[in-house]
Order: sequence, then structure tokens, then C-alpha cells
Amino acid sequence: MKIEIKVPPLPESVSEATLVQWHKKPGDVVARDENLIDLETDKVVLELPAPEAGVLTEIVESDGAVVTAGQVIAVLDTAAEVAPAKKAEAPAAETKPAAAAVAQTTAKTEATALPAARKLMDEKNLTAADVAGSGRGGRITKADVMSAAVAKTSEAPKAPAPSVASLPTVSGAAESGRIEQRVPMSRLRQRVAERLVESQSTAAILTTFNEVNMQPVMDLRNKYRDRFEKAHGIRLGFMGFFVKAVVYALKKYPVVNASVDGNDVVYHGYFDIGVAVGSPRGLVVPILRDADQKSFVEIEKQIGEFGKRAQEGKLTLEELTGGTFTISNGGVFGSMMSTPIINPPQSAILGVHATKERPVVENGQIVIRPMNYLALSYDHRLIDGREAVLSLVAIKEALEDPARILLDI
Repeated sequence: MKIEIKVPPLPESVSEATLVQWHKKPGDVVARDENLIDLETDKVVLELPAPEAGVLTEIVESDGAVVTAGQVIAVLDTAAEVAPAKKAEAPAAETKPAAAAVAQTTAKTEATALPAARKLMDEKNLTAADVAGSGRGGRITKADVMSAAVAKTSEAPKAPAPSVASLPTVSGAAESGRIEQRVPMSRLRQRVAERLVESQSTAAILTTFNEVNMQPVMDLRNKYRDRFEKAHGIRLGFMGFFVKAVVYALKKYPVVNASVDGNDVVYHGYFDIGVAVGSPRGLVVPILRDADQKSFVEIEKQIGEFGKRAQEGKLTLEELTGGTFTISNGGVFGSMMSTPIINPPQSAILGVHATKERPVVENGQIVIRPMNYLALSYDHRLIDGREAVLSLVAIKEALEDPARILLDI
């Protein structure tokens, strides 16, 4: 029986996907649930498993094609018989080692390099052995090929300068050794760009700042860190405190947790907090659902899982959809100050920065404290300055007196 392989249903916010790389070719035997192809959406890379075992008889859409939900991209025959492998002829058994090595390298390239990368490798006269893949599953990207090409050029011994008459006609960039690379934006990067422009053009964004003394949180964390890790098998980080402090503030000022929908204001009676994390494909924001009902342990575990699966490209669309408020921690990269951009349709976002020891005045005395600048960007169409400032002050108070978080006072 022939089965049409179709693009799976996509969320309402995602209209298209791009076929990244087929892992099978026509005539290949396929096991049930074996991954056939990777599909890149605006948010994640999805794997499309085979619904049944059989033979992939036809590929309708090739690598790089833009497809929509329900579109047929291949045909699988569950009743097809696998043709027995032909016995190799005698001369083939005497293949020269060099030829075998070339064949092996070619096979590796086909298996691990993305289509655009394979083409660029041919242009640069590189093999899979010359390039270290940094993509998902060790796959080779165009950026990897360009890096390898630059490294190979810098390592190659310089030949005697040829005469002007013998120089070939080349572009100015190549002649001066200045390499440029033009690659299409990934769907994720395109979507990020669209949403940032949308946010800037539709919301009246304003940012308010405050500073927080992180000493109380650091003392509490240092005191219980070892016992926490021993009891729960995970590290006690700082993000759990920030999430709890945000929920504490949003409960006091619900409008900061609301959103604008046309001429209506939607007040959310739940707290779905987005936590921005880095991935090989760019910044993604998985959502901590019902963060107000989660313990420190649950928050830290889920954030740790988000970070790991973001690196592996395993986050699901559901985990990246929705959210009522976002926390962006540029401090992990060393940022001291920023004005984060709101993630529509949310109305506010908290920017957390690097904690640094700085001189501050306490009770008329100059002391050194670990200080962190906090930035709250908000949509002034909905949130007045009073609520924005007071909500940021509430976050500051919760972090400087963590008992407030635990006692909800």
C-alpha cells in the first residue's frame, strides 16, 4: 500500500516550514518511526518519522523547499519488496585504496553536510574530513565550510608571487584575500526579525531601570546550594529567584501581565513566563507554564531541560508558543545594560544583566555590593509609568529580601 508522507499540522502562528535535509533517498528501506527529514519552522526544527515500514518510492519536494501543513512531500510503499543487493563483480573487489577512501569521504559528506554546504565544499575543494560540523547531530553548515576554507587558506604555504601577466581575472574581494559569504536567513532568524520590527512599530515601548543588591540571594544560594543539589540532583541557579520575583511583582500589578488585542485588554489569570535561551539556531524563548505553581526545584529542572534541548534542537512548538511575560538574561554573556524589546503580544519584558561588585552607599557608608542592573521594557499603550516602575521595584524588593518570595508578602 502506498502512503503519502505529508507535512504535519503546524500551529496557527506558523504557516510554512522549510525542508532541511532528507535522510533517505528513493528506493531506500525505511523502518517505522525512522526519521525521514528535518523540517525547519519559524521556531523549531521538527523530525518527520515514517508512519510505517516500507520503501521510500518517491520524493516530491526536495531539500530547501518551502511547504505548508498537509502538503505531500514523499510517497512510501509499505508493500514494496526490497530488491536484493547485487553481488559485486570481481574487479570491484580490487578497488584501489585511494578510490575507496574517496568513496567513503563522499558518502560521509552526503550524510552529514546540508545541501548548500555540500555545494560550497565542492566549490572550495574540501571534503568532509576537512570540515568540523557544528550543526545539529554534527551536520556541516555553510558557516563551517567557510571557516574551514579560511583556515586552509591561512595554513597553506605561500607560493612565489606569479608575474602580473600570469594572474587570472578574479574579483576584488578574492584578489585582496577578503572573503565574503552570502547565505539566506534561517526561518527562525527571519521570524525574529519580523517580530522585532512588529514590536517596534506597533507598541509604544519605554524602558525603566533599577538596580538590585544580589547579596541576599547569593548568601541564600551559597548556604543551601550543596544540600539543594544533593537532594534534587540539580544546581540551584539564579533564574529560579528571578522567575519567582517576577511572579511576585505580576501578582501585585496584573496589568504588566496583560496584553493588547485590538481595542481590548486581555488580563491573564495565569503566569506563563518565557525564559530566553541561546541555541545554535539563535535565541529561543521556551515557556514556563503556570510558573506561580512551580517550586524552585521544578523551575530549575525545567530551565535546565530547556537549555539542553535548545542546544539539541529538541524543543517543541508547544513549548515555544504563548507566554505572558519574558525574562531575558543578557548577563550570562557579560551585558551590563540593555533595553530589551517586547515579545508580542506580551506587554513587558525584564532584562537581567551581569552582577558586578560596585561601591554603593548604605546607611551613609560606602560599601561594596554585588549589584545588578534591571531593565523593564513595557508597552506604554497599556502600562503607565507608575505600574511599570512599581512592578520593577517589587522585583527588586523580592530579590533583596527573598523571604517575600517564599512567604508571598
